[in-house]
Amino acid sequence: MCKNCKGKPYYITTAIAYTSRKPHIGNSYEIVLTDAIARYKRMLGYDVFFQPGTDEHGQKVEKYAEAEGLTPKEYVDKVAGEIKDICDVLNTSYDYFIRTTDEKHEKVVQKIFKKLYEQGDIYKSNYEGLYCTPCESFWTESQLVDGKCPDCGREVKVTKEESYFLKLSKYQKQLEEYIESQPDFIFPESRKKEMLNNFIKPGLQDLCVSRTSFKWGVPVDFDDKHVVYVWIDALSNYITSLGYDPDGSSDMYKKYWPADVHIIGKDIVRFHTIYWPIMLMALGEPLPKQVYGHPWLLFGEDKMSKSKGNIIYADDLVDLIGVDAVRYYLLSEMPFANDGSITYDTIIERFNSDLANTLGNLVNRTIAMNNKYFDGIVQSGDVKEDIDDELKNFCFDTVQKVDKLIDSYHMSDAVEAVINLAKRCNKYIDETTPWILAKSEESKGRLGTVLYNLLEAIRFVAVLLKPFMPSTSEAIFEQMNCNLSDYDSLESFGGLQKGTKLNEATPLFVRIDPKEMYAKIEEAQAQAQKSAKSMQDVEKAEEKKIEGLAQIGIDDFCKVELRVAQVKECEKVKKSKKLLKLTLSDGEGERTVASGIANYYTPEELIGKKVILVANLKPATLCKVESHGMILAASSGDDVKVIFVDDSVEVGSRIS
Repeated sequence: MCKNCKGKPYYITTAIAYTSRKPHIGNSYEIVLTDAIARYKRMLGYDVFFQPGTDEHGQKVEKYAEAEGLTPKEYVDKVAGEIKDICDVLNTSYDYFIRTTDEKHEKVVQKIFKKLYEQGDIYKSNYEGLYCTPCESFWTESQLVDGKCPDCGREVKVTKEESYFLKLSKYQKQLEEYIESQPDFIFPESRKKEMLNNFIKPGLQDLCVSRTSFKWGVPVDFDDKHVVYVWIDALSNYITSLGYDPDGSSDMYKKYWPADVHIIGKDIVRFHTIYWPIMLMALGEPLPKQVYGHPWLLFGEDKMSKSKGNIIYADDLVDLIGVDAVRYYLLSEMPFANDGSITYDTIIERFNSDLANTLGNLVNRTIAMNNKYFDGIVQSGDVKEDIDDELKNFCFDTVQKVDKLIDSYHMSDAVEAVINLAKRCNKYIDETTPWILAKSEESKGRLGTVLYNLLEAIRFVAVLLKPFMPSTSEAIFEQMNCNLSDYDSLESFGGLQKGTKLNEATPLFVRIDPKEMYAKIEEAQAQAQKSAKSMQDVEKAEEKKIEGLAQIGIDDFCKVELRVAQVKECEKVKKSKKLLKLTLSDGEGERTVASGIANYYTPEELIGKKVILVANLKPATLCKVESHGMILAASSGDDVKVIFVDDSVEVGSRIS
């Protein structure tokens, strides 16, 4: 156990989740993993600061918001709320949940950008290359896989725009030397080799850190055409939350930075071990002590995706099997270095075998036997035999094993070690046969010792379970009527007080009936597919835009009714920076149309103008305005022009 960690600061973070959609169970693994480490460190006495959060800017968010008729801020408020709710549902003990739309964060991001620009680490140039909109990533030709985005496999498009760049190349040698001199900086070793050999040593290209093709981002305060691109905005969350400021940082920042570890997915190791360290080097700030890139949790053998229909959400799974069972499954099924797998078959099997049978049955029958044979009073435990020492030593060995395994992020092995202790307790029951000892008054002393040893070993189990299954740990202590749950109490065997009156034995986990469970799963999946359909439609539409123009026949074109209409009234839509509400006369009557042109026209400029109306478009509600159609406009770069019709053309005329 740690002897010098009492009160020592320990800062641990997850990656911040992107607010494009609700995260699935694979994303939720990271927050549970990080929470387990944070809880473990608190047990050891560390002063822990644990931070998750959300990454909320970017072109993809802007497009999703527009498709749902919301402002980007309304959209990210909704999704960030869902992400935070899942953290809460999974009983995670975070200290601060950062959002990159927090005003404090945005102001410091602007300062960071300006500082790097003024000292020459950021410069303005033109970017011309290949861009993947869904991933919001730029790629070179050599990085593509079969001509497509190496991350998501979608089409990329040639993009050219003015941008600011961060001089990665300037710091390449310094970063390479740092990584090679700090063997634990990138963990595990395989990720370190990948970064050095595949990305750093071949040569770093300067990084695009601003965009002009969309507006939903932190503005570059000295160049209002630009918004800060994702890397500087998102990655700096780890220090802005602590009170970092180029003009003078807070005591909290000085206390907790550098971070002890960033817990992230293996797909974003590059950003956290190349871009982020170079940003910090340029700022003159210390680098995080470690970056741990964990593997993925797959559905069977596939990566989870809505298009494959294999999405599982944490809150849905909690409804089926409970919070601690979900936490246990996530932590126990993910190997240290290889991808883990989640299937409903293994969920049910693990629940019934490990939780209901091994752990739940152990606690239930031990407390029930003590209540039956000794009216619930804990005995002295002084009639000893050699087999008792075997159980005690197994307890001590498990504590040491769990310490080492958690410190090296072998979380599934650590969880397994605790369950193995419960299995050893069950074996001890078989070896000592307390039900036979109970038949003779002469062996009552030995029976009391056996049950004491079991209860004390269960106390060890309950303490060791606290990082992984906190509610289950509390339930065990409640049934044992024991509050000796601190980690230091595991230095000796015998902490449970003689004479303690146990509470009633109640099942911790009730076995799952597979047939009943699958019926619930099918119902939940049907509901999830229904709610996900609208988002899938949006994604497909965006993919088509990326892929280019789809060819249609004349019959398809003839289905679109284009009509000349005149703007009678026009006003801004409340709670929207983009929408104007137009009242149009189309020759048959009046209709309301919402149009995203508020950044380009004032209402006064449009009243009286004749426009082209798509008259047979399905109605849609945008920011509480029911829109019946749309007007045609042309876009070029950042500019949008409504297509006006000559005054001589009559209202209601058809266009073909």
